[in-house]
Amino acid sequence: MAQKPKVDPHVGRLGYLQALVTEFQETESQDAKEQVLANLANFAYDPSNYQYLRQLQVLDLFLDSLSEENETLVEFAIGGLCNLCSDRANKEHILQAGGIPLITNCLSSPNEETVLSAVTTLIYLSSPGPGSLPELTTLPVVQCMLRFSLSANTRLRNLAQIFLEDLCSPSQVAEARSRQAHSALGIPLPRTAAPEQC
Repeated sequence: MAQKPKVDPHVGRLGYLQALVTEFQETESQDAKEQVLANLANFAYDPSNYQYLRQLQVLDLFLDSLSEENETLVEFAIGGLCNLCSDRANKEHILQAGGIPLITNCLSSPNEETVLSAVTTLIYLSSPGPGSLPELTTLPVVQCMLRFSLSANTRLRNLAQIFLEDLCSPSQVAEARSRQAHSALGIPLPRTAAPEQC
């Protein structure tokens, strides 16, 4: 388990977040990187941290981490982006940084939480009404959402349904349905967690 960075309590929130970013960049330990990214993703949940996280380029750190081979880092990175993207300035940054393809790549993750966060992030990144961001609703993405809308996982099924209803036009959904030999067929549904033993 990674140790908490040693931070002077008088440095404040910005200093603490800076120490986390520095630790992430300097550590060689995968466990420490995972722990730090998880902490940053948790801090991304609080709107009072948004300005600091933008200042420290944590959004770019999250976007960069989406390309990691380590599934845990990807899960925490997309979770952090999901927490941040309801804010207009953060949303604009993600869009301008070319985040949509990185996020849509997460739809093929075997990790259920990664997929749930990716779908939620895509929904948050959209503007009201179908066709606001054409790259969000490309045919493979719509086909993928159609598959997810049939998932046994209620959360995934509901999020996919929201995506299809709120972001896609009826013609986009109809076209995706009509192409049975579609490219999303090879995308596996994420693994669901084993039910807990009573």
